[in-house]
Amino acid sequence: MSSSLNADFNEVIERIKRGREFGQASFEPIYYLVFSPSDILAVKRQMKAWEARLTNDGWIVHKFSIADAIQEIFESTPSIIKNAWHKKDAEAPQQWQKTNAALANRLEKGTLQSKLEDLLTELEQEPNAILLVTDLEALHPYMRIGSIEGQLQGKFSVPTVFFYPGVRTGKTRLKFLGFYPEDGNYRSEHVGG
Repeated sequence: MSSSLNADFNEVIERIKRGREFGQASFEPIYYLVFSPSDILAVKRQMKAWEARLTNDGWIVHKFSIADAIQEIFESTPSIIKNAWHKKDAEAPQQWQKTNAALANRLEKGTLQSKLEDLLTELEQEPNAILLVTDLEALHPYMRIGSIEGQLQGKFSVPTVFFYPGVRTGKTRLKFLGFYPEDGNYRSEHVGG
């Protein structure tokens, strides 16, 4: 495990503490811990220790797994839609672009965003709550987290840390998974990368 990951996590926590102290009216407490895609497993291995540390520091830790949310959305898709997907898939099993487009369409209808928004709303009144958003790599090839973050502007009242596998190319620009085109549509603070 890279000591730089721990150092970056420590920096995120320090920024959260400073942000909490200042309490700026226009400030949304959104932070990205940016790490190399090659460190995805290292971050997953370290997560329990980071959660324990936050708990020991007095935070009430909540986690939102993008992978779990996507799985729930796909499992709750009505049978009629799933049957149409299976039929189209059987007709052209090598057409992954079409399959991915259908799945992306399901996610882009706001269901994933709504799940995150519901949790943020639930946590609004909980003192010392912190939200860790994990498994962002599960968004590939459907969408990127920046589009969800943008749609939730004004909804982040608790410190929220996104664990972002990618590359930082400037103060606000990120390349998801290191190969997507860089995107500068983030209102968050970035550490690492």
